[in-house]
Amino acid sequence: MDQARVRTVNVGKSFPIEAKAGRSGIDKRPVTGPVAVTAPGPGASGLAGDEICDVANHGGPDQAVYAYAREDLDRWAEELGRPLTDGQFGENLTTTGIDVNAAEVGEVWRVGDDLVLQVTTPRIPCRTFAVWLDERGWMKTFTQRALPGAYLRVLRPGAVRAGDPIVVEQRPGHGITIALTFRATTLEPELLPRLDIDGMPDEIRRKVRRRIGA
Repeated sequence: MDQARVRTVNVGKSFPIEAKAGRSGIDKRPVTGPVAVTAPGPGASGLAGDEICDVANHGGPDQAVYAYAREDLDRWAEELGRPLTDGQFGENLTTTGIDVNAAEVGEVWRVGDDLVLQVTTPRIPCRTFAVWLDERGWMKTFTQRALPGAYLRVLRPGAVRAGDPIVVEQRPGHGITIALTFRATTLEPELLPRLDIDGMPDEIRRKVRRRIGA
C-alpha cells in the first residue's frame, strides 16, 4: 500500500437542509493551505472554520475530526454509479493509503509535523446523511456495508494540509477495530461485550454495560 496521506482537508459551512436538524454543515469541501486543528468543546469541530449544526449528535472531543478513505469513496462511487467528491460523506480528512475502518480504537496517528490524533468511534448514519446523499434506503445500505470511517480526538493540536503523511505511531493490539465497533453498535449487538476496553468512549461503554447487565 502507498504511503498513507491526507488527500484533502475539508470544512463545511452551515446551510439549510430538509432533515431533522434543519441546517447542516455536512457539505464539506476541500480547502487549500493549512487548517488549525484543536481539541473542541461539546458540539464543536476540531477544525478551524468547520461548522456543526446538530450539536447534540456531532462534534465534541471524541468526534473532533472525521476521516474517510478515498478508496472507500471509490467503492461507493462504483456501487452507486455516480462520482463522489472528496468531502461528500461529510469527512474532514479524505485519506489515501490507510484502511481507516481497520484502525483500532485507541490507535494514535501523527498527521504532518505536529498534529496527533487518536481513533475513537465509527460514524453512525443519520437522516441528515441520507437526505444529503439522496439515495433511496441509504441508511440501511450504509449500515450493511460497514464502511463507516472513523472519528478521532485531538491529543496534540497542530495544522493539517493536503499531502500530509499519516503515521500510525501506536496501535493497541486488542483487535477492536472501527469496523467491528460499528457492527457491534448497529447490526450485531452480540459483539457489544467485546467493546468494554480502555479508550472506548463513555457513550459506547454505557451501551456495552446495559447489554451485559453491569
